Amino acid sequence: MADDPRNLSEFEARFATDQACRDYLFLLRWPEGFRCPSCGFDRFWPVRSVWMQCRRCDHQTSVTAGTIFQDTRKPLVDWFRAMYWLVSQKNGASALGLQAVLGLGSYKTAWTWLHKLRRAMVRPGRDRLSGRVEVDETYLGGLEEGVRGRQTERKSLIVIASQEDGPGIGRIRMKRIPDASGDRLMAFLQETIEPGSTVRTDGWQGYSAAEEKGYVHQVTVVKGKKESASELLPQIHLIAALLKRWMLGTHQGAVSPEHLEFYLDEFIFRFNRRSSKNRGKLFYRMVQQAVAIDPVPYKSIILCAGNGANRDHNL
Repeated sequence: MADDPRNLSEFEARFATDQACRDYLFLLRWPEGFRCPSCGFDRFWPVRSVWMQCRRCDHQTSVTAGTIFQDTRKPLVDWFRAMYWLVSQKNGASALGLQAVLGLGSYKTAWTWLHKLRRAMVRPGRDRLSGRVEVDETYLGGLEEGVRGRQTERKSLIVIASQEDGPGIGRIRMKRIPDASGDRLMAFLQETIEPGSTVRTDGWQGYSAAEEKGYVHQVTVVKGKKESASELLPQIHLIAALLKRWMLGTHQGAVSPEHLEFYLDEFIFRFNRRSSKNRGKLFYRMVQQAVAIDPVPYKSIILCAGNGANRDHNL
């Protein structure tokens, strides 16, 4: 949207009320005009300024129904401030930081909001990588005695794909995988990379079926080479180093494995938009994705990681 806020002053002026926030959500949910989610009719009766009742089937909905804002008891103004603050942080965000900025009385609220908003950092139906793409794995976690190579017990194994952009790095994708088997790695390639692309990997046998899946497979054998692995697959090793530094610097490494996937989404969101200086555009993308995903109840966040709110204490 051309009139997205370019700075904090413009943001505060535009989204000073909940009604202004609702109007913005309406435009994002129905850019071509209202459509009843039940029958598709294009006209409604306003009900108590928040609800919209379809003139055909009487179904009631709102701009927050079916989004991550559903059932919130907090003002939308606070949610919008949280999103603008989140995209404005160069090196990531913590629940303590969000709690302080918004003056939230509950740490749990700040922690929950951040987990919900991280889920909005992945655009549904996003384009796959293409062209020349480096792929390799790394792991997060401490060293394990008696565990070698791609074996992992307490460590989290992460597969990374990096699209080449001339001599530099373009877009990236990451995913936590339970093991480096061929089935897991091929599923990742098919999910994240367009067929016909050139996939550059090391000699690990898990990538051996890449050509059968429709890719041009370029193998770079690391073992026995004078060059280091970081020189032979430089993009992946740089990204892995940045990821580990970000995890330690922003979150002090206190990220539970069950929640790791959502922190990877945040890292990808920030990395792929690292050259953008337009915070208003980033804010727009975040709100756009927030209204495109299903509600994320607090219980579902906790259930995915046991007592995660206590374990991820630095989040």
